[in-house]
Amino acid sequence: MSDSQVHGTCDPRFEEVKRELEKNLAERGEVGASVCLSVNGETLVDLWGGMANPETNDPWQEDTISIVFSCSKAATALCAHILIDRGELDPEALVSEYWPEFAKNGKEKTTVQMMLNHESALPTLRDPVKPGGFGDWDYMVQRMADEEAFWEPGTRNGYHMINFGWTVGELVRRVSGKSLGTFFREEVAEKTGARFWLGLPETEDVHIAPIRQYAPQPGDEATEFGIKLMTDPESIQHKSFMNSGGWDFNDRKGQTAEIGGGGGLSNARGQVAMYTPLAMNDGSLVSEDRLNNMTMVSTATHRDATLLIPTRFASGFMKSMDNRRRKMGPGTSAIMGERAFGHVGAGGSIGFADPDCGLAFSYTMNQMGNGILLNDRGQSLIDAAYRSLGYRTNAPGAWVK
Repeated sequence: MSDSQVHGTCDPRFEEVKRELEKNLAERGEVGASVCLSVNGETLVDLWGGMANPETNDPWQEDTISIVFSCSKAATALCAHILIDRGELDPEALVSEYWPEFAKNGKEKTTVQMMLNHESALPTLRDPVKPGGFGDWDYMVQRMADEEAFWEPGTRNGYHMINFGWTVGELVRRVSGKSLGTFFREEVAEKTGARFWLGLPETEDVHIAPIRQYAPQPGDEATEFGIKLMTDPESIQHKSFMNSGGWDFNDRKGQTAEIGGGGGLSNARGQVAMYTPLAMNDGSLVSEDRLNNMTMVSTATHRDATLLIPTRFASGFMKSMDNRRRKMGPGTSAIMGERAFGHVGAGGSIGFADPDCGLAFSYTMNQMGNGILLNDRGQSLIDAAYRSLGYRTNAPGAWVK
């Protein structure tokens, strides 16, 4: 892949980020990707390159977007934090105060904070989702309410792979009176200029890069999550990944559904636009007090009930996770700054804000990589960004000044 196939702008101070993107395209199996970052509100890197669709020779263009999978959870969580900041949603209140139908089958004592923490005991659904179910909000919300808790809520956390979008998203809908996608558009996307959708309007004219799923390679090391997913149809891992009612994230109909746990569409520039006010702590989306809460670890475990690795979360956001020394398989880490908060997406995309240095960062791509969190393509770009800011890594794995 030649340098000419990387386009956009890059401040000379961040030339290493550009070199890593070029290396991703040339050596690390990247097909098409975008990377963007701002510092204190100034966009200093806005790059893209490769192919949106190699089968048609369609290049990745300036405004190409793709499904960003669980990066969507950060957008959903932000909607909840806006309502919390306004005093309309109480994180310590029982979910039943806003959603009475939820309070049954062992979920009666679930709080709003437990939902944000992936502690609400609904990591998946036991029975099959009906065909097209992900596109039927009322159906999915009813399934959430009817499902029996997988553990006593609040006693442990297990990543809510896709259900996070309906558990937290329904709270946003009940409190605001607007659908999750509408609330996000009006309160976040339009205010920040972010080209980021939770439910793409059918009339929106956009250039979408189809997602290419990862094909296992000879010699690949498996994670415990991957083994359970492939070998145990009754496991949380299998059901949380496979029980989707046939959702096709590369089909336009599947992209119009408001799937706040994994169906958002954007690119790096779009995510950076969302995160920039948070990185600056400018008060335009949430207050300083709420922003500080969003940076804090609210739950951590040595063994996530879903991902089967140690995880650290703020309220609805991922924190820096360094599992490199634990030898748990590929892609089980995502290393950011100590106060950074954001979210990875399946296959290795990421977006986050780091208020310590005013950094908003995102990387998106169409070729999924191996692992649960980040692979070397995304992490190399993050590492280059922090090094360019004069940061270093510490133990147990966060970037510090």
